[in-house]
Amino acid sequence: MSELTNLVAERAVLAGLIQHGKNAFIDVDGSIHEDSFTLEENQIIWSCLKKLFEDSDVVDLSTLYGAAKAINLDSVFMDRVPKDYYKRLSAINIKRENIKHQALSLVKMDIARQVDRTASQIKSNIREITGDETISEIISIGESPFFDFSSNIEGRVENDPEDIGENIDEYVQLLIDNPKEMMGISTGFSRFDKSIGGGLRRGNVDLIGARAKAGKSLFADSVALHVAGKLGIPVLMLDTEMSREDHIHRLLANMCDVPINDIATGQFANSSGSQERIKSGAETLKTIPYKYITIAGTSFDETLSIMRRWLRRDVGYDENGISNPCLVIYDYLKLTSASQMDNMQEFQAIGYQMQQLVNFTIKEKVPCLSFVQLNREGITRESVDVISGSDRLTYYCSSLSLFKKKSEEEFAEDAGESGNSKIVSLLTRHGGGLSDDFDYINMHLNGEYARIDEGFTKSEYILASKKQKEGFDNEVDDNEEGFITEEDEDPAKPF
Repeated sequence: MSELTNLVAERAVLAGLIQHGKNAFIDVDGSIHEDSFTLEENQIIWSCLKKLFEDSDVVDLSTLYGAAKAINLDSVFMDRVPKDYYKRLSAINIKRENIKHQALSLVKMDIARQVDRTASQIKSNIREITGDETISEIISIGESPFFDFSSNIEGRVENDPEDIGENIDEYVQLLIDNPKEMMGISTGFSRFDKSIGGGLRRGNVDLIGARAKAGKSLFADSVALHVAGKLGIPVLMLDTEMSREDHIHRLLANMCDVPINDIATGQFANSSGSQERIKSGAETLKTIPYKYITIAGTSFDETLSIMRRWLRRDVGYDENGISNPCLVIYDYLKLTSASQMDNMQEFQAIGYQMQQLVNFTIKEKVPCLSFVQLNREGITRESVDVISGSDRLTYYCSSLSLFKKKSEEEFAEDAGESGNSKIVSLLTRHGGGLSDDFDYINMHLNGEYARIDEGFTKSEYILASKKQKEGFDNEVDDNEEGFITEEDEDPAKPF
């Protein structure tokens, strides 16, 4: 069995640093470290060189010993680094451009040793399995450590800054030759897409906060139906509360124009027309790439494993190893298992989940739409602190929006014509948000038919009203009520 070491490369790197000084050190510092070396004397010399190059570029036995003394390694240096060993290193002739190549070899061997240790730990953990665990839990024991490990090592090599203008002409031409409607996947709500920066982007988690019973799950299903049904893009719904049957009822009500209660109770069978529409909708649901799973009682490591398996089995990767277009919907971000606490407070645990979720989307290059519950203050206030653990969540998310019922005052002010709900854009990394801090997107939630329609923004209504008073046509009056439906966007609706 290989000892997973390359002493030739270790000596070559140290010799190169002794010969070429601080500039050569800068080339490799960050990609390698003390543990990249396996021989103790090499580890000591590296640590001393690192300290020496903080203040000086002159490398000899005297300055190296001085650096050792500064980091309290002088006695160890005298015991473990013979003078003739240093002289042999100094005598090695190596070109500066070859130092990075030898350093890369050390990086690879270091990674191999970490893989070996991780595998040993997994083997130890596997031996503690009792048989009471779920299959997903068992799989996650093997998958999660390697996922965490691979996330930590990415970017260790060849991660140097680039000139901002390098190859920019080619990039601009690429943009010219490949125009597109938006950067990410459309949610089906055009104004919301624009407010967050052009849809749901790869490597991003977009958060929507809502109170209980405000319609966040209905919003999630509306997005899923648009993405999977209309766009044909695979969707994975991770649900913490609702059953598969609940989702089916909502989807069929939305698609078939049959009241959700009639579907849930089977009363739709009393109408031949409704029965035919439901059967047709059911056939459609068989064909769309919409996967559902409940994660109630599931550890977050298990959830990550579920997502990875879905990517491998249902989504797939292109020739460059990048996942095909897809969308993860997480409804909603909360503790799903008491074991997730691990001496953390709840908001800390949820913040940790958010961090891991973002790491997953970045590594796998997938978009995620996640929901989070607002506290009681979220009924009347519209700021980031109405979300539990808001600091961690807002730090990692790409956008944060609120989906909530309109107040009586707002409903009266809008004369009831602009919907019963709204989306407020609070934070956005990529988009311009809305026109001002008091603006919102009007939404109409129809619970009977499990449908949400997007209306115009408050500022658009104000502008239209102003133009009407001044004698101009209402430029935003696309339809009588001011709402954009799927039929308005595309008469060839697949459902």
